[in-house]
Amino acid sequence: MNEIVTKEDLRQFGLLLLDKIQAVFKDKDSGRKEPLEPEWLKSKAVRKLLDISAGSVQNLRMTQKVRFKKVLGSYYYNKEDLLKLFKDESN
Repeated sequence: MNEIVTKEDLRQFGLLLLDKIQAVFKDKDSGRKEPLEPEWLKSKAVRKLLDISAGSVQNLRMTQKVRFKKVLGSYYYNKEDLLKLFKDESN
């Protein structure tokens, strides 16, 4: 019997997987004093962190100045690349 997997099924699986991964890291880091910061940031977090527009974030992506991933329609940007890019430009 064939079953069709829908986008909603994949979205739910992704959320479940993310919860499980976060639980593993939470258990490993329970002895840490500072919280584990995400390595990848969503576009909204990038705009807030760097105080830039959505167009500027898109420009960084299109010019490939920072690494990014697209997951379920959302873009995620590498935090280390962003901080390095703007640290270099301020010097």
